[in-house]
Amino acid sequence: MTRAELFSQIQQKSSFLCVGLDPDLEKIPSHLKAESDPIFSFCREIIEQTADFAVAYKPNIAFFEALGPKGWESLQKVQEIIPKDIFTIADAKRGDIGNTSKLYAKAFFETMDFDSITVAPYMGKDSVTPFLEFENKWVILLALTSNMGSLDFQVIEDKEGKPLFLSVLEKSQAWGSPENLMFVVGATRGELIGEVRKAVPEHFFLVPGVGAQGGSLSEVAKYGMNSTCGLLVNSSRGIIYASGEKDFAKAARKEAEKLQIEMKGLLDLYLG
Repeated sequence: MTRAELFSQIQQKSSFLCVGLDPDLEKIPSHLKAESDPIFSFCREIIEQTADFAVAYKPNIAFFEALGPKGWESLQKVQEIIPKDIFTIADAKRGDIGNTSKLYAKAFFETMDFDSITVAPYMGKDSVTPFLEFENKWVILLALTSNMGSLDFQVIEDKEGKPLFLSVLEKSQAWGSPENLMFVVGATRGELIGEVRKAVPEHFFLVPGVGAQGGSLSEVAKYGMNSTCGLLVNSSRGIIYASGEKDFAKAARKEAEKLQIEMKGLLDLYLG
């Protein structure tokens, strides 16, 4: 998917919502566990009920690969039923060098046909650029994450006082462009989102941490939105586990719609 196509979806749906698919067998409604593929059944109903409001879906690969070969089959089936005009993110956080990265890219971009993949930048340029060689595919590079452990490394300053996450942003812009490179920027780091936007004014951000993790959608939009929105705000648990009963998919729809309504107001406010 191209940048223009993604922005078109945002405009059409008045939404920049990404729904995270984290199908935990211990959390999904018990009635699904009698199905032949409960993980797929759970994700299918979530997608069917939220596709009106979502411009992206983000399967968390760990929840699938933990189940072995059957989990990979479920992931492929989930990927195939996501509407083709909706952006897909393989949340895999891969990061290795040379041929290994090329094969990771081939697996997720060719075999499974995801639009994008999350990538860890710690090993540098040669761990990232193999993913950028695929036309109309995206790298979503970890920059400033919302977990507590992010403080261990991401905010360490060099001798000029520049934090590591800003060095990652500045260096990586030479590897890709706003047409194929996004950044993960956590919503719970609201005070720093403006700094990130100054460093990369044109790039899209994937923003986790809104909802269950306590991030503020209005703060994210205030500091992070640009002229083409530039945001994909992810909600996982707050949507997909809104109910643990048979009405789980309808409950998910209600939560997705709430976010979409708030997003429409923010799009109207900042983009007109």
